[in-house]
Amino acid sequence: MIRLDHLTKTYGRARGVADLTLRVPEGSCFGFIGPNGAGKSTTIRTLLGLLSPTGGSAKVLGLDCARERRKILAQVGYMPSEAMFYPDMRAGEVIRLSANLRGQDCGREAAALCEALELDKRKRVRELSLGNRKKVSIVCAMQHRPKLYILDEPTSGLDPLVQRAFWAELEARRREGATVFLSSHVLYEVHRYCDRAAIIREGRLVVEGTTAELDIENKFFDYYEGRAGQ
Repeated sequence: MIRLDHLTKTYGRARGVADLTLRVPEGSCFGFIGPNGAGKSTTIRTLLGLLSPTGGSAKVLGLDCARERRKILAQVGYMPSEAMFYPDMRAGEVIRLSANLRGQDCGREAAALCEALELDKRKRVRELSLGNRKKVSIVCAMQHRPKLYILDEPTSGLDPLVQRAFWAELEARRREGATVFLSSHVLYEVHRYCDRAAIIREGRLVVEGTTAELDIENKFFDYYEGRAGQ
């Protein structure tokens, strides 16, 4: 579903990612983890066609991210780490706008997600807590039932019960064949829900494999700090 070959992105003299090669199998839940500034957001924005690579290539669903962005975005559900919307719009209006931009009627699916997440669609964005704004973002990313979910810190700000409902819905969609690419700092989530993971540090891939092989919760800080293998 995702294929990166020697992906490099620089911002002048600043490093984004360097020589990143990665595969995300169809149907997997893939954890993408690392410290702040490691290059996770740069990678995600490149996958969405928001940034063009300096070198190498990035493909999603077999499509080139730089040249075929519209085709990719039509089949992807993206959830950014920051849940920011027009403050005077009601939650339901934001959700409908997201569906309308895709040219789809997602009303039934959106209603089911709002019920599962206990989201009040009548409230204006400026009245919503961080957790409730995240719920709006989840509905916008999931209501069109995409083939691929690219999620950046999806559960930050959510209470435990809503987190459980979110993961239950995501797991159900995986059983139907969807693929998940997840950036998270919550190691427990990566360990429990992801079958594969990659750790990135200073723009470079440190290690990649199954979560069982990597022993995420116990060995993460060795990889994180560059001490693994020493």
